[in-house]
Amino acid sequence: MKEKCAVTGAFGYLGKYITTRLLRDRDEVITLTNSPERANPFAGRVRAYPFNFDKPEKLTDSLRGVSVLYNTYWVRFNHKAFTHAEAVKNTLILFDAAKKAGVKRVVHISITNPSEQSPLEYFSGKARFERALLESGISHAVLRPAVLFGKEDILFNNIAWMLRHFPVFGVFGDGNYRIQPVYVDDLAALAIEYGRQSENAIVNAIGPETFTYRELVKTIGTIIGKKRPIVSIPPSLGYLVGACLGRLMNDVVITRPEIEGLMSDLLCVDTPPTTSTRFTDWAKQHSNTLGRKYTNELARRLDKVSAYESN
Repeated sequence: MKEKCAVTGAFGYLGKYITTRLLRDRDEVITLTNSPERANPFAGRVRAYPFNFDKPEKLTDSLRGVSVLYNTYWVRFNHKAFTHAEAVKNTLILFDAAKKAGVKRVVHISITNPSEQSPLEYFSGKARFERALLESGISHAVLRPAVLFGKEDILFNNIAWMLRHFPVFGVFGDGNYRIQPVYVDDLAALAIEYGRQSENAIVNAIGPETFTYRELVKTIGTIIGKKRPIVSIPPSLGYLVGACLGRLMNDVVITRPEIEGLMSDLLCVDTPPTTSTRFTDWAKQHSNTLGRKYTNELARRLDKVSAYESN
């Protein structure tokens, strides 16, 4: 049965992959976005509505008739233009609007190892959303990916970019904390699979490979033909280097909370993989383009018109 679905950020990264699959299934799709003027990759097949967090009644009206809401909305770091606290407030408004509009199911993208007790806003905020969904009474599925890879990726692409441009690569501490990449289109497929169901579910959405951070850097270097010495550096020094590079690139390369979350092994879970695409296979297929250009997260956030570029 074809449904009317809403996808937050359909013109962005994960939202674009979810939307592509929904349209392939001939579902009707609308998007909620902070960038309604952004280039529409779907040739007008997806109608865009502003989030209207400051006008919840309009947000509710936008969601009327929607069966499934796929929510990818979040922010990676605090900035003068957006904050974690604001994203938490806005997401709670979104869930309330969905309930008032009669949305039947919500598929929400969370993060591995969320906890309301976490000192890291990224993880505590995601945990707050999960509780809000449970308390809302709306049928829902929560997917918990660690980190995504794909043509529009930032993390893996920029690791490759640094390996292409610098003679040495520094890892925070010993580099033996783990990371489990998941392919963005696999996550999109998983989201839609759970969107078609009705029972509440919480799923660790992880790929079939687990790397230590040091292994990941070494693997990328080998695949793109740029093997570099990998050295251990104090996290504080790593942050300063990242901050200097960020100023040079007019971006936020890394934050202290991201370093802490990474080194605390929060991007890894001890459960079986739920997707099949291996990062190493994908990276080999894209070795000629991976890391050729730096991908600027902040520029994406602030530019409300341009389409996301593929790496």
